[in-house]
Amino acid sequence: MKIVVKRFLDYVEIKTKITSFFAFLMTIAFLVYKGQSIDWRLTVIFFCSMFIFDLTTTAINNYIDTKTNDQVLQFNRRHALLIIYVLFAISMALGLYLAYATDVVVLIIGGICFLTGVLYTYGPVPISRQPLGEIFSGVFYGLFIPFLLLYINLPKGTFLSVSLGWERVSVELMVVPVLKVLLLSVIPVCTTANIMLANNICDIEKDVSVKRYTLPYYLGDKALVLFALLYYLTYLATIAMVVVGVLSPICLLFLLTFFIVNKNIKRFMKHQDKATTFMVAIINYVIIMGTITLLIFISAIFT
Repeated sequence: MKIVVKRFLDYVEIKTKITSFFAFLMTIAFLVYKGQSIDWRLTVIFFCSMFIFDLTTTAINNYIDTKTNDQVLQFNRRHALLIIYVLFAISMALGLYLAYATDVVVLIIGGICFLTGVLYTYGPVPISRQPLGEIFSGVFYGLFIPFLLLYINLPKGTFLSVSLGWERVSVELMVVPVLKVLLLSVIPVCTTANIMLANNICDIEKDVSVKRYTLPYYLGDKALVLFALLYYLTYLATIAMVVVGVLSPICLLFLLTFFIVNKNIKRFMKHQDKATTFMVAIINYVIIMGTITLLIFISAIFT
């Protein structure tokens, strides 16, 4: 049994799920900091649907990729496909229940997330084979997770109101609250995108050999500049959030992580290798997301 569980965890690459977990945890910290009551029933349902679908997309990615590379699946193809169906069905059922318990906005955004997750690897022109992986991973993990979690916990109409009718569809957008969410999402968007970017930089030769033309293929050496700029943007966003009152001044302590993060950036820019330096993107993600999440929680205690 232990062997089967280990193979399953390897199949869904459980170690890579920090991107969805930290984005979720940071948003919970933000809700606590703002003194907002949390609907734990809907929040847990959302987390389970989100997390299981994250496992699903990774499984689909591995299932498809093993058709074109030398990797071996952890299960025979029939069982591997069955696992995908079961995970997808569970996450879909939870997502539909969440939409039923909330409103059409959750249904639409959730549907877009599910569709994009499937099309990331599957389909005639998979997203993973285009220079769009960084954008999609950053936005869907870094923006949509915080937005949906805030949406289901904050009062209706905080961000937008939707009215559906046979002859008219009305959407009212609350500009300032939405801009604040976008600003809050800069940190998880940039750090998540950089994991994908670092991965694609390290794999560029292998990817080209299987006709996968990712963003680094088109950017060349400028991909490394983008890698650094995305991290620097997280610090500018933090300063901006403190200035406009989205975060507490306590969160400025986050700036102290710059020295460690910048050291890791320089290490990666000197040498890009999947086995030795790719991990700096993971390390930087944990440092940045872990620190800002902790500081937001601390802000809730002292402010």
